[in-house]
Amino acid sequence: MARATVVFASGQLLTDDVWAPQVEALAQDYDVIFADHGRDDTIAGMAARLLAGAPDQFHLIAHAMGGFTAFEVMRQAPQRVLSLVLIATLAPNDGPAQTERRQGYLRLVEAGRFDQVVEERVPILLPPDRRGEGPLLARVRQMASDTGAERFLVQQRAIMSRIDSRPSLAAIKVPTLVIRGAQDGITTQTHQDEILAGIPHARFVEIPACGHLPTLEAPDETNRLLRDWLAENSAGADRSGLTGVGNSG
Repeated sequence: MARATVVFASGQLLTDDVWAPQVEALAQDYDVIFADHGRDDTIAGMAARLLAGAPDQFHLIAHAMGGFTAFEVMRQAPQRVLSLVLIATLAPNDGPAQTERRQGYLRLVEAGRFDQVVEERVPILLPPDRRGEGPLLARVRQMASDTGAERFLVQQRAIMSRIDSRPSLAAIKVPTLVIRGAQDGITTQTHQDEILAGIPHARFVEIPACGHLPTLEAPDETNRLLRDWLAENSAGADRSGLTGVGNSG
């Protein structure tokens, strides 16, 4: 039997390293592909590039900005996605406050202060009791450095021009798992409720004592959730039990 493929789509200022614990946990049983999210300045372009590099069918696991790409993938080619996992993401486009914050980032980068952008984002990426963890903080900073100012600007343009995905949520028919850290400084419970209300039979899991980066902050719990989810929803699995499933968390 052919192995199922998992496509990981990550957020801005993050690299494939954000999925390192999950790759270690899943690579023995699944083929793994990372979406390229650093060359296209539109979410539609990121989604088209993801689809061009993926097999005919795959499981899509998306984090943050990767969730914006996932929503677009589900608009462009929903028949290719076996199951969907949305981690620390949201469906609406930016409001005025978010746009102003992003424009502030752009001004800092244009002034040659990309490092300051990274430091300003740390408090919203990690909860207070995790910001002093040297290895975790170093990992976040290294991923931002590896992304670099140029790719960050491309990502910002894509995020700022994205459409509101809420109207298209009801068209998502594949099994969907929504995961959020309880102390996420970017997404809110309201954001999760919007996704859960929009996608039929989506499941929800909240990870306690965790911020915006569950894959690194709570790798064991995230790995367990993903292993169980993929085993349940891999090709050939009986999906009849998904009908009428309520939200949990």
